[in-house]
Amino acid sequence: MPHEHQNHQQHVEHDKHAGHSAAMFRDKFWLSLLLTIPVLIYSENIQRWLHFTPPSFSGSQYIPLVLSTIIFFYGGLVFLKGALGELKTRRPGMMTLISMAITVAYVYSLATQFIISGEGFFWELSTLVTIMLLGHWLEMASIRKAESALDAIKQLLPDKAEKLVDGKPQKVLVSELKIDDLVLIRPGASIPVDGVITEGTSSVNEAAITGESKPVSKRVNDKVVAGTINQDGSLTVKVTKLGEDTALAGIMRLVAEAQASKSNVQVLADKAAFILTIIAIIAGLLTFLFWVFTKDASFALERSVTVLIIACPHALGLAVPLVVAISTALSARNGLLIRKRLALESARTLDWVLFDKTGTLTKGEHGVTDIWTTQGYSKDDILRLTANLEQNSEHIVGKGIVKKAQEKQLSIGKITDFSALPGLGVRGTLEDSKTYVATSRRYIEENKLTVPGALEDHIKQAAKDGKTEVYLIRDDSVVGALALADVLREESKPTIAALKSLGIKTAMITGDSEDVAAYVAKQLGLERYFAEVRPEDKATKVKQLQAKGKSVAMVGDGVNDAPALTQADIGIAIGAGTDVAIKSADIILVKSDPRDVVKVIKLSKATYNKMTQNLVWATGYNVVAIPLAAGVLYKAGIVLAPAVGAILMSVSTIIVALNAQLLRRTQL
Repeated sequence: MPHEHQNHQQHVEHDKHAGHSAAMFRDKFWLSLLLTIPVLIYSENIQRWLHFTPPSFSGSQYIPLVLSTIIFFYGGLVFLKGALGELKTRRPGMMTLISMAITVAYVYSLATQFIISGEGFFWELSTLVTIMLLGHWLEMASIRKAESALDAIKQLLPDKAEKLVDGKPQKVLVSELKIDDLVLIRPGASIPVDGVITEGTSSVNEAAITGESKPVSKRVNDKVVAGTINQDGSLTVKVTKLGEDTALAGIMRLVAEAQASKSNVQVLADKAAFILTIIAIIAGLLTFLFWVFTKDASFALERSVTVLIIACPHALGLAVPLVVAISTALSARNGLLIRKRLALESARTLDWVLFDKTGTLTKGEHGVTDIWTTQGYSKDDILRLTANLEQNSEHIVGKGIVKKAQEKQLSIGKITDFSALPGLGVRGTLEDSKTYVATSRRYIEENKLTVPGALEDHIKQAAKDGKTEVYLIRDDSVVGALALADVLREESKPTIAALKSLGIKTAMITGDSEDVAAYVAKQLGLERYFAEVRPEDKATKVKQLQAKGKSVAMVGDGVNDAPALTQADIGIAIGAGTDVAIKSADIILVKSDPRDVVKVIKLSKATYNKMTQNLVWATGYNVVAIPLAAGVLYKAGIVLAPAVGAILMSVSTIIVALNAQLLRRTQL
């Protein structure tokens, strides 16, 4: 679709729903439905068909007229305004056809009530308006404002910061900070600005911004980014960027731009309605002109009204919304939350599925994968001693070690003389009254310690696989080491295999290092991976694939995924992910199971098939019905009365509704 056409479609879609809300359509629907019931009861056609007589009282014959008038002006006004908007943009569609149908039905019915002989269409008018309000209520209920994702990003930033004034911290609003101010960042606190560390060492969790699963060691002169979380040491940071210049603000701009530039998929019903609108207008006009010159004005009006009634999009109005409503319920039972219904239609044509690594293909938590020992120590000894040191750690690596020890039911005893080594590890005295240190490679290098040769070989290989190594040291001697890695989800490998079987290519995008990415890609059998990718580059990768005419889905869970989730043809968020990812996505996997991506595609295909079947029927029967309504077989004695036209329209609606119900049988 050309870019100019995309923009035009966006404009049309915007006009169509300008000032509308789900609540407005809901309220109009329920009141219209309430008023439609007595209209049906007191309509002569309904009484004749169903063989019943309702209670009669003075003026009861005017109930259809009065209540239909209220429905027309109260419920139908929104369609009349929508039609005006469509005509202004020279794109007549659903709103135009609905407006024509209800206006002609209402005016003709008024005429039969007071001016000419004939049967009115009050009950058809009332049910048509009510059904259309239901359809648009379902549509509007699925629309979410783009600002929600941006609001969630803003919540990452604290409102206040501790500014150092003459060496003493004072709480101030972040908005009051200036470039070169010094800010104290305590352990566990969110970093409010982009800056440079002037004092202190620590580890910083940057996963929300960079996607890097490992906490990043920070020391003097290292940069820190707003929205990241300081972990285990106090830092003094000099402010270098504020407000709109921060990396987080850049991500927010990317989300906004991607949302603004994303084209809407043309709704199948709108396409069919546009064609049906043109056919109905031309057929109705030609019918009236033909019969007004060959017979009389009354017969001509009756024929043209019958054409418009039989072409009225009763079934067309239900064709897509009803299928969507059923597929949405079906998806909810399968742990899929559909935020944007057009995404479900698009999923059937996917070429690529790009997965974020941390928290999507992996659990986002470090688990022990290897334990190496030196003489005199068993693997359980190394794990138990290290877990003892890390038992109170808030660091994700420390938590991973403790969790592994608990799984193996190893005893965790008391620790004395405990001290944290910010950015390096922990130290303490354990049960044998010896002092142990659990630490990183940097501690080894700074203290010029020697790692035994056999141990060193294993650790080098682990590093190549992108694993995090932790050394256990006693009295300046390395007695063992552990390797940890982001734990792969058990569901990830079957997901990749299932997508490949559907002919869909799979890739992984991550902020992690090349080694980590290569290791995970090899384990899962991914066709492609992108390592050390910044947030803005994630969206760029999606754009590159889209530029080649590929349909791309992005599956992620973090703030750093938000621009890519929004840029992708379909954004799919893991339900356990951040609010930003969820609010930027079109579809949310509530159970955080990547296998549900396959369910999305299967549901998409089933939904699209039902939508297509319904649209074919809802428009196809007009090929026969419209010519009959126009009177082409009049000389053969076959003339469709307006009431018969209404019956055909109703039967078409019933068929569409029943066909949509069959979607419930779909096995995902």
